[in-house]
Amino acid sequence: MLWFKPVGIIYRPLSLAGWVLTLLAAGFCIHVFLRIDSRSHSISDTLYGVFPYWLPTLLAWLWIAGRTSGSRSA
Repeated sequence: MLWFKPVGIIYRPLSLAGWVLTLLAAGFCIHVFLRIDSRSHSISDTLYGVFPYWLPTLLAWLWIAGRTSGSRSA
């Protein structure tokens, strides 16, 4: 069963597992943003603070979405 469907350069969740994974990743990113932003003094503080958390989270989400979308090239 496919979890995601490629739509341009992003993936759309198709199954319950895809939605759960997407909501967990989004919830984590929102939580990290709110936590770091509450202690930041500027926009750059916030961006530097969330980057180490968001990048691996979004890369893992993209990797899983790509592997479970069924659109493998060669």
